[in-house]
Amino acid sequence: MTYEKSCGALVIHFDNNNIPYVLMIKHVSGGHRSFPKGHVEEGESEHMTAEREVMEETSVRIHIHEKFRHSVFYSPKPGVKKEVVYFLAYSKYTNAKPHIGEVAEVEWVPLSDAEAALTHENDKIVLRDAIAYLEEKRARKAAMYAQMADGKKSDSES
Repeated sequence: MTYEKSCGALVIHFDNNNIPYVLMIKHVSGGHRSFPKGHVEEGESEHMTAEREVMEETSVRIHIHEKFRHSVFYSPKPGVKKEVVYFLAYSKYTNAKPHIGEVAEVEWVPLSDAEAALTHENDKIVLRDAIAYLEEKRARKAAMYAQMADGKKSDSES
């Protein structure tokens, strides 16, 4: 059995109204929609691969969020087992361009529409996990601010 490994990222960008968008590509071969990813090259870390592949396929620079990492496994052909590691990343750069010959289109899709736009179930699972992570992170932040506000109220009441 041959083992292959790729890394990529779910790249999030917030517009001026704080609406989240996710970066997607449409492949030339097969026309399926997914997230940018590619094979790990010798000497690269997973983060390095994800950053390089996103840049190569979309011309977008990213910042990887350290705490989200999700792996999916599948067999693209008999005798081959593939692992794809996805990270959550952010970008303030929205000027995306497809890598000629490999990527047909690059687009920023509203996060609320992203699952319907994806082709493969593995990508949908990763997306759902990333959304759950983002929602949990937002809830923790809101709770922290609420605690801080309650602390200020108690201090001013004393």
